[in-house]
Amino acid sequence: MGSFDWDLLTGRMTMDEGALNVFDMEPGEYDDDPSTLGSRVLTDESRRLDTLVTQALKDGSERYGAYFRIRTRSGVQRWTHTQGLVKRDATGRPVRIVGIVRDASEELTESAARLGLDEGRRQRTSIVEGMTAALAHARTVQDIIDLLNDSQGMDHFGAASLVMGLLEAGRIHLVAEGPDGAFVPGTRFTRVDEPYPMSEVVRTLRPRFIDSPEDFAASYPILWPHISGLGITSAAYLPLIAQARPIGALGLLYSDRTGFSADERNLLVALGSSIAQSLQRAMLYEQEHDLAEGLQQAMLPRRIPEVPGAQIAVRYRSARLGRDIGGDWYDIIPLPGGRVGAVIGDVQGHDTHAAAVMGQLRIVLRAYAAEGHTPATVMARASVFLHELDTERFATCTYAEADPGTGLVQIVRAGHVDPMVQDRDGSAHRLPVDGGLPLGLSAEFGRLDYPVSTVELDPGQTLLLYTDGLVEKPGADLDEGLQWLSSLVKRGPGDLQELADHLCEVVDERGGEDDVAILLLRREGALPQTGGRLQQHVGQNDPEALSSARHMIRAAVRAWGAGSRSDEIELVADELMTNALMHTDGGAIVTLRMLAGPERRLRVEVEDRSSALPRRREAGESGVSGRGLLLVDRISDLWGVEPRGGGKCVWCEFATEPPEPGLPPEPGE
Repeated sequence: MGSFDWDLLTGRMTMDEGALNVFDMEPGEYDDDPSTLGSRVLTDESRRLDTLVTQALKDGSERYGAYFRIRTRSGVQRWTHTQGLVKRDATGRPVRIVGIVRDASEELTESAARLGLDEGRRQRTSIVEGMTAALAHARTVQDIIDLLNDSQGMDHFGAASLVMGLLEAGRIHLVAEGPDGAFVPGTRFTRVDEPYPMSEVVRTLRPRFIDSPEDFAASYPILWPHISGLGITSAAYLPLIAQARPIGALGLLYSDRTGFSADERNLLVALGSSIAQSLQRAMLYEQEHDLAEGLQQAMLPRRIPEVPGAQIAVRYRSARLGRDIGGDWYDIIPLPGGRVGAVIGDVQGHDTHAAAVMGQLRIVLRAYAAEGHTPATVMARASVFLHELDTERFATCTYAEADPGTGLVQIVRAGHVDPMVQDRDGSAHRLPVDGGLPLGLSAEFGRLDYPVSTVELDPGQTLLLYTDGLVEKPGADLDEGLQWLSSLVKRGPGDLQELADHLCEVVDERGGEDDVAILLLRREGALPQTGGRLQQHVGQNDPEALSSARHMIRAAVRAWGAGSRSDEIELVADELMTNALMHTDGGAIVTLRMLAGPERRLRVEVEDRSSALPRRREAGESGVSGRGLLLVDRISDLWGVEPRGGGKCVWCEFATEPPEPGLPPEPGE
């Protein structure tokens, strides 16, 4: 008997000489690290002890006790007993465990004799528990193969070596063997009709127990010469049967026993059945995964269009932990006037339904954008569509409409994570964007007014759009994840495609429980083209939208080479927007376009829902209003009014000079 003192804050556990003797360890072999005892405690017993202690710490218990088996230096197994007293601080947090360990071999041997239980039955029960627990964590066929190939897998069976084959198109494919050196050349693929024990149990659907080396040599003379040097004394070959059909076979080879009792045979048959059920579950899971992955890949765009004046990189990575398929997606939508729409989104859930909803959302977003709707309208209509769809899922999304020629980007965010901007020097920062509710929810709660944020990308700057799987890390909040991403982007390569690959490599190394979609858009510089066009909706009582529209106008005028008349254009556009907001019941849509033709003209349009035509009023000497149309008439070169459906459009045009020699061309040329 001996004692131990376990400091839970530092993780160090001191043991006296008596405790070390119980574990058959010398003082120099133990370094106060509890994991060092793993060489003595049996694998399944160690797992059971960890669970027991963890539960005691969580449920507020003051003490615990357990019997467990250890393996001595000579390989002999013996029973041990431990008791622990949990010490807690004033808040109830466990900080220390003090207790004893003692040799319980004689005690349990006498008890087992009285109860009629022998060590073999205890061991068999432990094998069932250990293998069942291990299989519970296996989700794929490869997980099961890794479990069986591991030396701990053989510990669960008490076998010296094992082999497992899966039935594939009438052949048995050997997928697991252990330990190293146990593989027999020429048996990686075998036919069901060949004279091998695995082939026999697949044909007959009955287990084959080989009680002695002589039995093995006589029954399978072709195989025996290849394994006789392994010291095999007995073997058990079990068919793996699921839904009344064979899916493979398992072979267990022993070197320390001959023959199998009735209890042992029943136990092995039960274990074989458990493995078969786990394999079938894994196969069905992988089939569903492959179906969902194929569905998702089919829903994502197969080709990314080339966008003059911009570089684009997109990537998608499925989760490595859990391997479920999610509803993450990206899209690039070519728009008139050289503009481009960039979409990133994530449908709630990780299954084929999420992938199907994702595909439908991608289609409607593309359709609404191609119809020429404003970014806010595109998002609102997509939300209504999802709400009316026969699903309870919602989706987060960011839609960015960019003009590579001017660098102006209009961004709408529906519950999605903020984008990021990388500067030319490689540094990156979060781009705060006002947002609305996720798609589906905004329609359900009647909050479809999505704010539009306008930013300007300088040549060489990159807009990063991504789903939350890239920045969400276990134990960290979103801000920490964004800081981590900013640092990762700064250290990444300068080439856009290589940067996208770098982000995916980090995702692959880190693993995670969520899919990741990435869209990178880099502005190359001012681009010669025929006619530029920008548009934004300005709602009533929305000063932020009005400010954003003014910012868009200012940036477009500068980018399109109309800087000599920037003050005039901004003044007239502001006057038209103000009139629409003050004298009509709805908001206004502001459009700027560079007209193609021999004379460079910049056109400003302000559309509203009122059919009443504007009229010029006399302001008087002291009037503070009534001069709006007078300003428009005196400053602009042309102006007029056009009917638009149930409303009207007030427009004006400004002749602009070509850019000076040496300056970069602009979209209007």
